Amino acid sequence: MSHPHATSPLAAPIRALLTQAPASALPMTYQQVANTLGLTPPRTIARVAQALEQLMEEDVAAGRPMIAALVISRRGEDLPANGFFEKAVALGRFPSAPAQHSARYAEEREQALRAR
Repeated sequence: MSHPHATSPLAAPIRALLTQAPASALPMTYQQVANTLGLTPPRTIARVAQALEQLMEEDVAAGRPMIAALVISRRGEDLPANGFFEKAVALGRFPSAPAQHSARYAEEREQALRAR
């Protein structure tokens, strides 16, 4: 599934951050990722989200757990933003039924933690 958008220069640093962070520091919020990488406005969260979507594409293509599952929204019940779920469904990793997303996310997050 290729997209015409440019690759994000943040994808590799975010993957490194999530791979090297102690398990006790995970999951991180989008804002924590932005702050840790020293990002400044404008569009800090949008840039993090774009990079995470690229990581999701890479991980699904490689058959790996999605490391992006280790980043959550500060709003809500320790879940990623809606864009994560939309992308996971589009990539065929999650079922289309929203009622199944929370349980499927918990599985994906655990797999991503173990795979680091």
